[in-house]
Amino acid sequence: MAMKKTFVLVVLFILPLVAYIFFASGVNNFGKLPTLTGNVDDVSTLDASVTLNDKITILGFLGRNAALKKGNAFNLNQKIYKRFYEFKDFQIVMVMPIGTDSVVQEIKNELNNLTDASNWKFIYAEDKDILNFYNSLETDVPLEGDMGTPYVFIIDKDKNLRGRKEDEDEGTKYGFNTSSVAELNNKMEDDVKIILAEYRLALKKNNAKRSD
Repeated sequence: MAMKKTFVLVVLFILPLVAYIFFASGVNNFGKLPTLTGNVDDVSTLDASVTLNDKITILGFLGRNAALKKGNAFNLNQKIYKRFYEFKDFQIVMVMPIGTDSVVQEIKNELNNLTDASNWKFIYAEDKDILNFYNSLETDVPLEGDMGTPYVFIIDKDKNLRGRKEDEDEGTKYGFNTSSVAELNNKMEDDVKIILAEYRLALKKNNAKRSD
């Protein structure tokens, strides 16, 4: 009987404490998403109405054949945007070639049928300007000839590209493939949570200092 009581106590009290210590240490050790490229160009150089400054941005390039990448946009919307769009300063920015207005309007209309898509931003630029901007990301992901890619990138409030330096599949991971629902679910969602938690923790520390 005494051993049974001891076992129950361990299950009820000791194991939860061990789990808490484990996960708390994990937050401390993995609480920041690595910076892979510092101070990328601002999209305001392409469109003055949109900026990366002081925003947590998911940056993408649907390309001239955007109609073929509608599914990518909807994957991103359902798996990432809908989970996080209510967070202050969160946005998705798509850099589009000039002349894609009509297909972008179709995408926006369909996104608005699914959720409040007001934090989806679409900006337009010449191919050469898109390429110059893209090169500032310094990724290992090539931009396709139509100025598009299925990959999207996490940019922090200081215009740094964040990603993974020790991804189990790719090593250094600059972007996330929106063609893969599994990748959005299993990797990108976690990384967006990390960067949002990082800023919330910083905000709490600043507020605590002010109240002292």
